[in-house]
Amino acid sequence: MAGPARGGRSDVLRPVVLLAAGAFCVSSSMRIAEPMLPRIAQEFSVTPGTASVIATAYALSYGVCQLVYGPLGDRYGKYRLVAIAATLSAAAVAGAALAQSLVALALLRLASGATAAAVITLGLAYVGDIVPYNERQATLARILTGQLTGVVFGQAAGGIIIEYAGWRAAFVVVGAAFALVAAALWLELRFGQVSRARVSEPLRLGRLIRQYGRIAAAPRSRMILLAIFAEGFLFFGALAYFGAFLRSAFALDYLRIGLVLGCFGLGGLCYSLFARGFVARLGERGMMRVGGVLLGACLGALALLPSWVVVAPAMFAIGFGLYMVHNTLQTNATQMAPEARGSAVSLFTFVFFISQAAGVTALGLVVDRVGYGWVFAAAGVGLFGLLLFFAQKSKGAR
Repeated sequence: MAGPARGGRSDVLRPVVLLAAGAFCVSSSMRIAEPMLPRIAQEFSVTPGTASVIATAYALSYGVCQLVYGPLGDRYGKYRLVAIAATLSAAAVAGAALAQSLVALALLRLASGATAAAVITLGLAYVGDIVPYNERQATLARILTGQLTGVVFGQAAGGIIIEYAGWRAAFVVVGAAFALVAAALWLELRFGQVSRARVSEPLRLGRLIRQYGRIAAAPRSRMILLAIFAEGFLFFGALAYFGAFLRSAFALDYLRIGLVLGCFGLGGLCYSLFARGFVARLGERGMMRVGGVLLGACLGALALLPSWVVVAPAMFAIGFGLYMVHNTLQTNATQMAPEARGSAVSLFTFVFFISQAAGVTALGLVVDRVGYGWVFAAAGVGLFGLLLFFAQKSKGAR
């Protein structure tokens, strides 16, 4: 595979900005399910735990398809695969607005996750191909900013759209955004200076299995993959129920649910804007420790807070802490296997989203029986302990 590109700054920046826009659409599509979960449960006469199948379906297909897109991106070109995936996602996301049953909606969410799966993962791997490692953190932060802006839009603006126009309109809006980004990606691919780095080896199942096995077997990779599994299962498994918790505990309308949930994305966005300074001051170990403390304390206290007004700043702190951890793991993932970067980042994302699907399902079985408070507290304690352990074992700075 070709090494990092050395073209002009605009040749590097413009494709990355479009990848950030694609990340915005993916995150919007993903996170928009959270404020609509109580509305979906009401419309189809099921519990929030049952309605969470729309989140599980998306996460499951998104994760499984990583194992396909990584090698395809390495072989046929990462940017081209992103453009194709964004085009298909526009149709799948908008199509969810037509669902007439929970089963149909779950199947369309399954398709949405499968088509969107290439966009962020291959975008990160593309940056790894064109940007040297010592400059990569700042460039990856651009994609993270787009991703987190999508989280805010999906949760906050999604809540507003759901409140005033219904959940179907929310899917139409995100589908339209995907269509615009897909068009821009195709134009850049046709007329821009996009890197077309690719590997020459043919795609063979046996070789791919051995390649994934080698990546997963490396000690550095194992630690990164275990850490991202813990994050996906415990945190994002619980996150799916934040909207339903706010509805149940404080009887909020969907507008205020969306605004409170949007504070999570704002916290992460705030981190991404100042990531360079935090990395320089704290180092990778310090980022994991501080993020673990914030997540443990705020998740543990979430169900004890007396008012939704107090929950909002707690959500901001949770978002800030979560993305201190996630960005550290994400950056390390781009270096797990430089010779097969698309496959390595795909394996990382596969573990992340399979753990989310498992977490949403497992916690859904518990939340209807013991309530939200115990689930959030257990997730907070688990993340606090595990992230401190991973920080201790990490070979990162400080």
